[in-house]
Amino acid sequence: MVRYISSLFPKAFRSEIPGTYKSSERDFCLVCDVSLEESAFYIRNKICPACRFHYSMTARERIDFLADQDSFKEINRSLVSLDPLSFSSRTSYKDRLFSDQKRTGLTEAVVTGTCTIDGISCVLAILDFGFLGGTMGCVVGEKISLAFERAAKMKIPVISVVTSGGSRIQEGVLSLMQMAKTSVASNHLNEKGVPYISILANPATGQAYASFANLADIILAEPGAIVGYNPISNITSSEGSFAENTHTSESHLAHGLVDAVAERTELKGIVSVLLDLLQKEFRIYKSSGNRNVSRTYEPSGAWHSVQLARHTSRPTSMDLMARMMDNFVELHGDRMYGDDPSIVCGLGQIGGQTVTVIGQERGHPGDFDIDRKEGRTMPEGFRKAQRALSIAQKFELPVISFIDTPGANLSAEAENRGLGNSIASTMAMISGVSVPTLSAVIGEGGSAGALALGATDRVIMLENAIYSAVSPEEAAEIIYQDEDKVEEVAESLKLTAFDCEELGIVDRVIPEPEGGAHRDHHETARLLKRGILQELAMLQGIPRKRRLKNRYKKFRNIGEYSSRFGSAISREVNTLKGTVSRRVKEIRSSTSTEAADAEFQIHSSE
Repeated sequence: MVRYISSLFPKAFRSEIPGTYKSSERDFCLVCDVSLEESAFYIRNKICPACRFHYSMTARERIDFLADQDSFKEINRSLVSLDPLSFSSRTSYKDRLFSDQKRTGLTEAVVTGTCTIDGISCVLAILDFGFLGGTMGCVVGEKISLAFERAAKMKIPVISVVTSGGSRIQEGVLSLMQMAKTSVASNHLNEKGVPYISILANPATGQAYASFANLADIILAEPGAIVGYNPISNITSSEGSFAENTHTSESHLAHGLVDAVAERTELKGIVSVLLDLLQKEFRIYKSSGNRNVSRTYEPSGAWHSVQLARHTSRPTSMDLMARMMDNFVELHGDRMYGDDPSIVCGLGQIGGQTVTVIGQERGHPGDFDIDRKEGRTMPEGFRKAQRALSIAQKFELPVISFIDTPGANLSAEAENRGLGNSIASTMAMISGVSVPTLSAVIGEGGSAGALALGATDRVIMLENAIYSAVSPEEAAEIIYQDEDKVEEVAESLKLTAFDCEELGIVDRVIPEPEGGAHRDHHETARLLKRGILQELAMLQGIPRKRRLKNRYKKFRNIGEYSSRFGSAISREVNTLKGTVSRRVKEIRSSTSTEAADAEFQIHSSE
């Protein structure tokens, strides 16, 4: 679909300017030639029912599409451009402004105002491509900045819809400065902790794209939209032809630059869910009574735990999140390079409270649609997690991370993209955020790839999960140069949930269904959810300063000789002493037997 739209885009672009305001008169689709004359779906949504090509919508049409009926109230309508540079051209700037004002019924290329979306108050800022190509002049920059300032003052979310074709050359460098103006206003919005969602439509390019549109907390895009800083008029002239795999919303999603590509019919629903998640109406509190359930199960052997942790049918992060979370909205990309599918993160609700969720996803054998790389995280995956942590910090949302990885991706490609830096900065960030943090080791917790998301206030661990600096196979090869010693090494590594609990690395062990988590995904999710809710309620009852102090002391003292660590070491020493004592007795017994046999032989010879 993107290929056809891209190849026909210049034609579609030329045809869409008049069609923007007479779209109901279109007879046939520009892309697939299907008749649109009597299509109720096309008339209502401006989408071809056959090929799903998204046609232009006016700012007023988008307001009707997004806002609750009769809830929109326009602001700053009286602001109009005055030709600040007295720009000289074949047609005067004032005449062009007047012509577009008369044709579109707008005073400028942006419409701003307040409204409700599914009952939630917000500010809308919608660019209209039909007015001078949606370019950003002084009035557009001013109206957007005023809208951001109103939202910051009222502390209500902002939704922007961007359809812009480049620079407004008639206002010269003053037009350029609107990028800085709207960016400063966006920073003010961010400082106030106000949600900002940006929607990129066809086309979203130029100054608007490279300023306020890209500073949103969450960026959505319509399918097949032309997206990028390079204006449309420069794309074909600089590259010779329109590149099918660039400058589209789909390519931006693949490169981690937008969070989701959603059809126009789904946009209001997605925006509504996001606004609801960011309202923070509910919070979990600790009830009276004992939060811990007595342990009624016995630890299994280390190698048995390794095998269960790696079981191909064991529930993954996404399996558990699907059973535990409500209204989950996944976020994509690191906004720098790509979207690593081994990390899944987003916003959702657990127990009625909105949380930020980060999960390491290894996938299941046979999942060929997405290559999860067996849960081995690339640098862009860690940077995506950092984005989620930033959102959690801004909106004061608790963070829950699911750890399940054999380790970070150790390829040369990962190293070249900054693997070490991404691990270190993610670990520093999750250990430094001021919101409550909780990590759950649900499968294999391998090395720094796991710890990068595990430096949290509380760490819980499923009964048969493992946590280790190296795999048993690697350790056996390093120590013995013999992989057959893997079971013996697994015991020595102290990698089981109960070993980690004894060493003070894990705060709580969560039981699994009999036989392992792979036997019953629903029961595993239920037991884990109960543990998470109990821990989260406890954490939110602790004042922020004390909680941060406790987090610092926890990791500062790991490995130090404390009473808990000492008792674990004492048990190891006693076990070792018992082993040595038994061995000495065996040797002495063997020596005594040999001496008695020798004496008997001497007497026999005499």
